[in-house]
Amino acid sequence: MGAHSENHTAWPGRVPAVREFGAWNGLGLRTLYMKEVRRFMRVAPQTLLAPIISNLLFMTVFVLAFAEQRGGGNPEFIRFLAPGLVMLGILNNAAANSSSSLMTGKVMGSIVDVLMPPLSHVELALGYIGGAVTRGLLVALATALALSVFFTPLVPVHLWAVVYFSVSAALAMSMIGILSGIWAEKFDQLAVVNQFIILPLSYLSGTFYHIDILPPLFYKISLANPLFYLIDGFRYGFLGEADGNVLIGALLIAAINLILFLVVLRVLKSGWRLKA
Repeated sequence: MGAHSENHTAWPGRVPAVREFGAWNGLGLRTLYMKEVRRFMRVAPQTLLAPIISNLLFMTVFVLAFAEQRGGGNPEFIRFLAPGLVMLGILNNAAANSSSSLMTGKVMGSIVDVLMPPLSHVELALGYIGGAVTRGLLVALATALALSVFFTPLVPVHLWAVVYFSVSAALAMSMIGILSGIWAEKFDQLAVVNQFIILPLSYLSGTFYHIDILPPLFYKISLANPLFYLIDGFRYGFLGEADGNVLIGALLIAAINLILFLVVLRVLKSGWRLKA
């Protein structure tokens, strides 16, 4: 009788300040993360294999088409280009994973299945970020192995830089993908973000060239591009050489990721464009 009375009075008319099952929903977070991983693994030829083939084609074009005119057949050029292509895979795929997941959920109406379970905004953020980071790093690893087999061995000189800048890039782009996926109301708007913001910043960040060959104005513009520091730092990890200041780049990217994470948490907590 006492137990029945206790259970009866625990719920009516009261909204618990803290979730009844604990402050941290580890099971829910793990479930959301696995959902994100399984989502892109189900279409692995599109999400994992296609980016690898694209990067191999990029390398082939540069090596063959510019062998004489631009030094494309030079082993030093190939060694310079390869890390940039690996980083390009991280940038594009981490952003695409989180943005497409949210956009698909909103369009299909299945986003409610994610919002209804007792997941906090922090757990939602970590689940989506974790899935996007996993895809970005898997593409990077597979691309690095493919380039090493067909073109040039990619052996880290500074392992800390390879790990730090690859993970930082995946984190940054996963959070940008979350924000663009929440903001966009249809896939056309999502394509605008990818085609007119992410793609130009990726290509104009020193992926295919040294920025010191640019005119002074464009050199300064490149230094203002955060993606330049990701690619430059990642390349430094393999070559031991950098066009910019690696330490400044590492600190700048850490600050940007912190700001992005706080913005993502704020947006998810508010439910903007997610909750009716």
